[in-house]
Amino acid sequence: MSSADKSASSNSNPNQARRGYLKRAAIVTGALALGSIAPLATFAAVGPAEKPQLKFGFIKLTDMVPLAIAYEKGYFQDEGLSVTLEAQSNWKLILDRTISGELDGAHMLAGQPIGATIGFGTKADMVTAFSMDLNGNGITVSNAVWKELKKQLPMKNGKPVHPIQPKYLKAVVNGYKKQGKPFKMGMVFPVSTHNYELRYWLAAGGMSPGYYAPDKGDTSGTIKADVLLSVTPPPQMPATMEAGTIDGYCVGEPWNQQAVFKGIGVPVATDYDIQRNNPEKVFGVTKAWADKHPNTHIRVVKALIRAGHWLDAQNNKNRLEAVKIISRPNYVGADEKVIANSMTGTFEYEKGDKRPAPDFNVFFRYHATYPYYSDAIWYLTQMRRWGQIPDAKPDAWYLEMAKKVYRPDVYAAAAKELIAEGKLKASDFPSFASESGFKAPDRTFIDGIVYDGRKPNAYINSFKIGLKGSEKP
Repeated sequence: MSSADKSASSNSNPNQARRGYLKRAAIVTGALALGSIAPLATFAAVGPAEKPQLKFGFIKLTDMVPLAIAYEKGYFQDEGLSVTLEAQSNWKLILDRTISGELDGAHMLAGQPIGATIGFGTKADMVTAFSMDLNGNGITVSNAVWKELKKQLPMKNGKPVHPIQPKYLKAVVNGYKKQGKPFKMGMVFPVSTHNYELRYWLAAGGMSPGYYAPDKGDTSGTIKADVLLSVTPPPQMPATMEAGTIDGYCVGEPWNQQAVFKGIGVPVATDYDIQRNNPEKVFGVTKAWADKHPNTHIRVVKALIRAGHWLDAQNNKNRLEAVKIISRPNYVGADEKVIANSMTGTFEYEKGDKRPAPDFNVFFRYHATYPYYSDAIWYLTQMRRWGQIPDAKPDAWYLEMAKKVYRPDVYAAAAKELIAEGKLKASDFPSFASESGFKAPDRTFIDGIVYDGRKPNAYINSFKIGLKGSEKP
């Protein structure tokens, strides 16, 4: 039976539909009465969508796939939603069009709703109730840089030892300095995971990626920089590097593997090497949209949760089908082989050097879809570390901002509905009754520094490179 047929069937018996609604209402009400999660005051149960006709934006990256699957598998339709998915040319446009209302919501960088809410760049109150994925990025350098870098690397069985430590790049950067040449790298947006991951990796190797000074009108991020970082849209990364405009970049897939296939560069690290299971993209909407369409919001999250679950089900058994879907021009539009290189649990460095990477893309396991406050706080610590937040803030401010943007109450309502409907199990989700929104302290970072989301200032002050306390660049 098709999604449309199922929808029609469920509406054919009004008494049955009402009983199902009341059952879900009781469960959802319980989901919102969580001790550690702020209650959602705007509704007590999930009724019909206030706005069933929706347009969502995305960038042509592998990790837009939950949106594609929710559409192609009929999960949006099951929620009474008619959704149009529309590719956007860059991250600024995707944010601007969501704020203006031209888009109802979008595939966004995890830092975008946070950055907009605190007023770095475009100022607007944004929220997210759904984390789209973990991991998924890489750092790639040009063939010329790789040639110099490889001379220093420890080898095993004729291949470089991974993860490649950033200290080896420092010698290459110093060589550029001696020649009077700037060392330039691309990232996708000032509040992108890519920017913070690349900065983290460079700083771990003793290189300054530069500072922002928005209170002085300097948003270049290049103050006191050893490596100059600039914005390049993801699909343009390989061509920009091939032209010699940048010496390397940090981007999501398939654009690192594209460099390998084209023979123009070599990935030197994945974001999994920098921090295991880091949050990457979110589904973002404006606060005004969420307040106006609470039932619609929950129904969208329900569909996306199902998509994430499908993508990771049975040890990624559906990934090849997902690759075929998003290789289409209306989605990512890249060669299936390029997309499959990372989506199916491997990652290729030099041509022929393909290594297992089972968690390169994670869409559901490890509670990947849950919007943890500690994830939001990590982004805020990096914004302060590099000057995007120009002044010191108390620890309480970081949690206040995280709660303003991240909406685990909406997520819990969606999850409880799915459990009531028998589409997912309670064991698929965090224990909502006890969930605090904070992950355990993270000890997986490449520099060995431990991140505890409850102590943001102590974390910021632990770095050798970066602003501390009330420092300014």
